[in-house]
Amino acid sequence: MKIIKLHDLYFKPFICSTKLKVIVKNLVQQVTDDLPENEVPVFIGILNGCFVFASDFIREFERDCEISFVKLASYQDTTSSKKVKKLIGINQDLTDRTVIILEDIIDTGNTLQEIYNIFKNENIKQLKVATLFFKPSVFKKELHVDYVGKNIEDKFIVGYGLDYNELGRNLPSIYQLTPPPKMKNIVLFGPPGAGKGTQADILKDTYNLKHISTGDVFRYNIKNETELGLLAKKYIDAGDLVPDQVTIDMLKDEVDKNKNVNGFIFDGFPRTESQAEALDAFLAEKGEKISGMIALEVPEDLLVERLLERGKTSGRSDDTDESKIRNRFNEYNTKTAVLKNYYQAQDIYFGINGVGAIEEITQRLLDVIDTL
Repeated sequence: MKIIKLHDLYFKPFICSTKLKVIVKNLVQQVTDDLPENEVPVFIGILNGCFVFASDFIREFERDCEISFVKLASYQDTTSSKKVKKLIGINQDLTDRTVIILEDIIDTGNTLQEIYNIFKNENIKQLKVATLFFKPSVFKKELHVDYVGKNIEDKFIVGYGLDYNELGRNLPSIYQLTPPPKMKNIVLFGPPGAGKGTQADILKDTYNLKHISTGDVFRYNIKNETELGLLAKKYIDAGDLVPDQVTIDMLKDEVDKNKNVNGFIFDGFPRTESQAEALDAFLAEKGEKISGMIALEVPEDLLVERLLERGKTSGRSDDTDESKIRNRFNEYNTKTAVLKNYYQAQDIYFGINGVGAIEEITQRLLDVIDTL
């Protein structure tokens, strides 16, 4: 889960779809335990917000029941208005029936008051209220809420049927209003020999960014025998791949140590879609997101020439064998293709011409980064 933008506002992950299922299941259990075995309740869903919740609730409820809907409005933008307008009422006969209201969220209680007004003249057996979310700090009515899925603080949320000016209802998880991200966080990619390290050094000084190279982070942790370094070394010595979580934990530590920068340049990470998702989730916890993935694009044959020339003085054996060099390119292209699709889907992938003088390439990068 990552930070999302709806209209002009940003929202960070709050409750994932898996946890929502648990909340709904527990709420259904509360209702079921409270009903006599021979009782056939009428569930009344409050539209529009509750349609996703009501659907999941009814599927989880394993006994006979009926369901109808009313439509009320009390939200304008992100604040609850004082006036509630009744749009659609109940037409069926509810005489001597147990009616259970299904609400997506109860905050001030204005909508709940209107619900009680609707049913006060009905000859129902009893009226109960089940809400997925409840904001006790702003609840102003002396009315009873019988079943609560989860108490939450008074912050605007969207997703799982809840909207911000009609957007966000289709999100499978719940997101919470958050200030706009303040950092520039760049995923910098480039094939071997593209000059990525040189450009990263320039960019970090230009924008006050922290350059985090996965290789450097690994070497630091292993050299200093940190807990994560020792764990990584254990896998490396055994000839195994270091698990994603170990790498991610190292990067988290590095990010947390640098609180006074304007953002980060991630170099060598992520390498897989699962790592990209983990990075998104970690940044979202901090109210931040990836601003863009920038890839330096250089023809392979030109890079082979560069690396072979570099190999004459670098002392690196993998810079002297053309077949090994091309294998590194194959690995890069395979991994980059997956990530390109991932970031392109978010409209934050940028391919940059990596051929030319250092200053020319830097300017191309600056032109992109200044727009993020």
